Amino acid sequence: MCQLFALNSNSPTEVTFAFTGFSARGGATGEHADGFGLAFHDGAACRLFVDDGRASDAALAGFLRQHAIRARTVLAHIRKATQGPVQLSNCHPFVREWMGRHWSFCHNGDLKAFHPRLNGSHLPIGDTDSERAFCFILQELRRRFRGRVGPGWKLLAPVIADLAEGIARHGTFNFVLSDGQALYVHGANRLHALQRQHPFPMAHLVDHDLALDLSAANGPKDRMVLLATEPLTRNERWEPFGAGELRVYAEGEEVWRGAPARASAAAEATRGHVQLGLAAAA
Repeated sequence: MCQLFALNSNSPTEVTFAFTGFSARGGATGEHADGFGLAFHDGAACRLFVDDGRASDAALAGFLRQHAIRARTVLAHIRKATQGPVQLSNCHPFVREWMGRHWSFCHNGDLKAFHPRLNGSHLPIGDTDSERAFCFILQELRRRFRGRVGPGWKLLAPVIADLAEGIARHGTFNFVLSDGQALYVHGANRLHALQRQHPFPMAHLVDHDLALDLSAANGPKDRMVLLATEPLTRNERWEPFGAGELRVYAEGEEVWRGAPARASAAAEATRGHVQLGLAAAA
């Protein structure tokens, strides 16, 4: 299975330290050697970097470990191919536009016999179940929210949770999804979250002999959450996700959590609001 990483912060943050440990799993400390990518969200747009080489030693990965790109939301993925050949078009994150914003998506897992009917609004470029799932999610969001103003996370969260529950019936569906305003994270079997805020510790990487004094790199008002398939540091408290949970993060903290049964009920209520034309940005 692939490896996921994401960050959401209340201020622009660099991820060179975290990516140094995470990228080692792409061929050095892990067998995930079939490509990697990162998406850095900056307002409505994002900067995307993908490569079909090994994250542990590819030139692009070395550049990203050495050059700090600051962003409030970052998504990263290291691929172990299960569906589709090793090529750029199958590397995560995948990025599409909806409601005038870039959305990025990474998936860890394997969806069997998942071939949803796509109406053309969003279509895959590559051959993966992951990209099909992303296109289907955006297609359904576009269908359910037809207003001119993009809905905020309060309306989107229960609908995304409902869609995730349906897709997860086809297999393992861990994913991270963002439009730069909020980070949506769905856990199926292996996913962990870490809240960081003042006082910041000295963090020690799991996959690299490297430590960083986070108090020197962050101010007292800084706040962030990190998500990873497996914990990236050995001396911090990473919380595992429950099976089927969707969590939403904004400004560096959790703002919404839904389990499958609760999420479905909330989604029905949300659809009622959408049909009445009450969708608005949160």
